[in-house]
Amino acid sequence: MLDNKKSEILNPKSALAFVFPGQGSQYSGMGKDLAANFVAAKQVFEEADEALGFSISTICFAGTEADLQLTENTQPAILTTSVAAFRVLESEGLAKPNFVAGHSLGEYSALVAAGALSLPDAVRTVRARGRYMQEAVPVGTGAMAAVLGGERGAIEQACKEASGDLICSVANINSPNQVVIAGHAQAIDRAIEVLQGIAKRVVKLNVSAPFHCALMKPAQERLAFDLEQAAFSGPRVPVITNVDASVTTEPAVLRESLLRQVSAPVRWLESMELLLQNGVNTFVEVGPGKVLSGLMRQINRDASCLNVEDSASLEAARARLNS
Repeated sequence: MLDNKKSEILNPKSALAFVFPGQGSQYSGMGKDLAANFVAAKQVFEEADEALGFSISTICFAGTEADLQLTENTQPAILTTSVAAFRVLESEGLAKPNFVAGHSLGEYSALVAAGALSLPDAVRTVRARGRYMQEAVPVGTGAMAAVLGGERGAIEQACKEASGDLICSVANINSPNQVVIAGHAQAIDRAIEVLQGIAKRVVKLNVSAPFHCALMKPAQERLAFDLEQAAFSGPRVPVITNVDASVTTEPAVLRESLLRQVSAPVRWLESMELLLQNGVNTFVEVGPGKVLSGLMRQINRDASCLNVEDSASLEAARARLNS
């Protein structure tokens, strides 16, 4: 593994990163335009349908909000759409990335794009991952909240004060202005009260489970078997892992990072800062939505952010990348 502080600067004027979205970016109709207009995307959806034994493409193209909010559907749906967008970028001969990274679930998409994990293995694994995460905590037991503004140390201290004998901890460090906390619902409610005088705003999230905290340990233990069954290869480009916010090309490290990230915080801010330190000045969000582009604007307004999720955004990205 390359050490963050020792990783060499590539070309500070032209380094490019592809970043892949996680849960929360889903919407009905995602990927439909790509599959209708590009053979490469259509083949991805067909491959995913075959690997899963049911039509995830139908859920992507025409699923109800309820279908898409079911975590075991959400995760393979976002992954499939993201890989379809990547394969279109690849088939159209657009610029190749110097690095890839993905937000939580998006790390699986990044590994498929980098050639470290096959699409069939990835969709089957995240389908199971979604189910395990949903089943780890009874509905209503856990909660998550987005903390906007406020110093991270103060947020961590508020979580500690609120937890008591329950779980309440930082789950996502998304940007300088956005931290997400997760844990038992009662402890999260207490933390929201404590944070009123610390943060600019605290918003309780409409999620089905408290992701990236110790309550996910049972899911992590179950996922270990699935990850052992999946074949990992050396990626074609370096990957930034969520759990360590570090660069690696080691298959064993990639597998172990995916396992640990289930119950550990997503260190997205540090991951993006590492890319910026490594000369990346253009980020392409590959997959549904523009969540990661929005976070990058909070992290570094000088970075160029593009997204590719349909024909129109592909053409806009093509024009920018070729300019």
